[in-house]
Amino acid sequence: MVCMTCSAQECCKDSTSAGTRRSRLTVGGYGEAVFSRNFYSDHVSRYSQPEDHKNDPSHGRFDIPHAVVYLGYDFGKGWSVGTEIEFEHGGNGIAYEKEDEEGGEWEQETEKGGEVELEQFWLQKSFSGSLNLRAGHIVVPVGLNNAHHEPLQFFTVYRPEGENTIMPSTWHQTGISLWGRYKDFRYEAQLLAGLNADQFTNTGWIHKGHKSPLEFEVANKYGVALRVDNYTVPGLRIGLSGYYGHSIGNSYPRNANGVDEEYKGVVAIGALDFTYKGHNWVVRGQADYGYLSDAEQLKYVYNRLNSKSPYKHSAFVSKNAYAVGIEAGYDVFSQIPAMRRDQQKLYVFGRYEAYNPYASDTKGTAYDYTAVKRMAFGVNYMPLRQVVVKGEYSHRFLKSMYNDEPSLSIGIAYEGFFL
Repeated sequence: MVCMTCSAQECCKDSTSAGTRRSRLTVGGYGEAVFSRNFYSDHVSRYSQPEDHKNDPSHGRFDIPHAVVYLGYDFGKGWSVGTEIEFEHGGNGIAYEKEDEEGGEWEQETEKGGEVELEQFWLQKSFSGSLNLRAGHIVVPVGLNNAHHEPLQFFTVYRPEGENTIMPSTWHQTGISLWGRYKDFRYEAQLLAGLNADQFTNTGWIHKGHKSPLEFEVANKYGVALRVDNYTVPGLRIGLSGYYGHSIGNSYPRNANGVDEEYKGVVAIGALDFTYKGHNWVVRGQADYGYLSDAEQLKYVYNRLNSKSPYKHSAFVSKNAYAVGIEAGYDVFSQIPAMRRDQQKLYVFGRYEAYNPYASDTKGTAYDYTAVKRMAFGVNYMPLRQVVVKGEYSHRFLKSMYNDEPSLSIGIAYEGFFL
């Protein structure tokens, strides 16, 4: 049976004891809960007026970044279905209340922020281990974070910031995927609905480009994604991935005039990543570079100018964005025989990353606070293979005219298949 998240045969094998016949029904999921204390200002003008907020008090947060339920079923004869429902930051909620202070009027109020998303919903035909065809709503495995986004696949309390800033995370869209594994290689090629340039921003580049405020996903333009992983060296996985597609004009209603029709907004991304596991070490790294053509024209796209549209982004968007990062952790319990026999692990880790969603000034407009270098160190305690308790101190280093952003975070997480 195939793991619904990464499409890798070995994942579900790890969740089933040797010699046990697998169920045709797959039930699983993962979840995270986090407490953070941020020792910097959360004021809206902390970047435009940094001196005024240099000594602002710290602020704390409790959060549930992700709570996910997997459901899958193997129909037989190579046909299977997979679904994934994700609650981000606790989901959301809207309720009616009767306001006594306002003459007993009924009002609809937002009770809870967050999102509820159908992250995966696909039907698959498997011809062999090296050839599988999948259609529906699928994960786009561009970059390390999207291909391996479960909480046991990174040491930090939150997902690594760089890729999570410049690209969608988790990136999921409707389309068709052809994937498989042959000898030491695994490949995946996808045809998808294009990204929507109306959603691009100066601080997040294409991060919101896969989302749609409509009841459907607009597909005036299309995109393609490709990923290849190699497992030749024991313990080492090296991956190459990329994306290409047009984004201007991929919106509703389609504007046949002006910028929307004249320009393409080509999005091109290249990514290299690796994971090494051996000698009690886990080391992960990635490098991503993105290019957006016609970036200077995005500010003048029709839906970004229309005050009644849901795309009210007046800021310029960068032609380029990048994110690089590396983390390494050593299992200190591997040196304690009793802990090693009990299969408990305690990773002491460090991480460094640098990223910028606005790496090139558009029409001379600069947002210097988007250039970030970040260091983090902490521990991951795993009493069981599917459970982790994380602690982390991190520090964002911004350009000299801004205030740095240190924080302390504690998190708990699980990941596994129950059936």
